[in-house]
Amino acid sequence: MSLTSTAANLVTLAEGAEHGGNHQSLDPYFIGGSVLFALLLLLWITTRFNRDR
Repeated sequence: MSLTSTAANLVTLAEGAEHGGNHQSLDPYFIGGSVLFALLLLLWITTRFNRDR
């Protein structure tokens, strides 16, 4: 694969993403809050197991 054909493929791929790839049922605040909660839960679990400090 040459550099020009790779660049042409990437341009074609980028043109198809102009309409956005987000699904309408995905709320970014809900996803972000869920991920934050999961990370805080993992942090809490990690600190509970690290009792030697």
